[in-house]
Amino acid sequence: MIDSFIKFLTYEKRMSSHTISSYSNDLFQFNSFLKHHAPGTSITHATHLDIRAWIVDLSGKNNKARSINRKISTLRSFYKFLQHRKHIKLNPTHKVKALKASYPLPHFVQKDEIFNLLDEHAFSRDFPGFRDRLILELLYGTGIRLSEMINLQTANISHADGTIKVEGKRQKERVIPCHKSLLKLISNYRETKSVYFKDNQAVEHYLLVTNSGDPCYPMMVYRTVRKYLDQYAHADKRSPHVMRHTFATHLLDNGADLNAIKDLLGHASLAATQVYTHNSMEKLKSVFDQAHPKA
Repeated sequence: MIDSFIKFLTYEKRMSSHTISSYSNDLFQFNSFLKHHAPGTSITHATHLDIRAWIVDLSGKNNKARSINRKISTLRSFYKFLQHRKHIKLNPTHKVKALKASYPLPHFVQKDEIFNLLDEHAFSRDFPGFRDRLILELLYGTGIRLSEMINLQTANISHADGTIKVEGKRQKERVIPCHKSLLKLISNYRETKSVYFKDNQAVEHYLLVTNSGDPCYPMMVYRTVRKYLDQYAHADKRSPHVMRHTFATHLLDNGADLNAIKDLLGHASLAATQVYTHNSMEKLKSVFDQAHPKA
């Protein structure tokens, strides 16, 4: 049944390979636990007591609450699938509660550091320099995910409309507005790329390519972002996702509507976007402490 569920996630839900791998690992881990904890009990006949025993076992091995809750979520989806297909009558996860977990605030880069980082003098005036700057400008200027950026095709950039179209999670497309300076940078980058590769049409499909003309890959982008953040920022974490957090935080700080930010980020629900309100609240508290006479 695990294989059927994985095929369902792959072909019907169209989840990412990373998500499918996580679901698969969680289910096989729970199945392995059952073989030792309750020999003879298949995963389709597990009870809420078996699941609770697994949670206790995971907690005893110092797994974090967030990690355990993700595994519980996997089981919820799996048993919901079995129930929908009429392989089981009752969903054993209905009697299982998630653990209380603390969620750290998203890391982001301060505005003055971002402006220093994106200063054109920080980048070389050749193809690698234009590309590196475009990577950072895209991440901060649109809030797109790493996977969305490296798969961004030149044909999906509309200079007339001032937008880019990206394919997000579960192959959902969304259109994101671009500011004029970003569109100008894209034009300059494409001109530089054309000269660098001597009009090689093979490199025109993907917007971002390596020095050899291949599509950019995740580790290369990580190294690029970290290289510049190390020099110009003091964020505790330095990754492409920190730039996405920075995009959302700065929009919220400047009065953007939370629902609009949700749509720009491609979140499925508002709950995922609300985490950024905590950063803004911390800023408000800081202003209050500094300015109020009784603070």
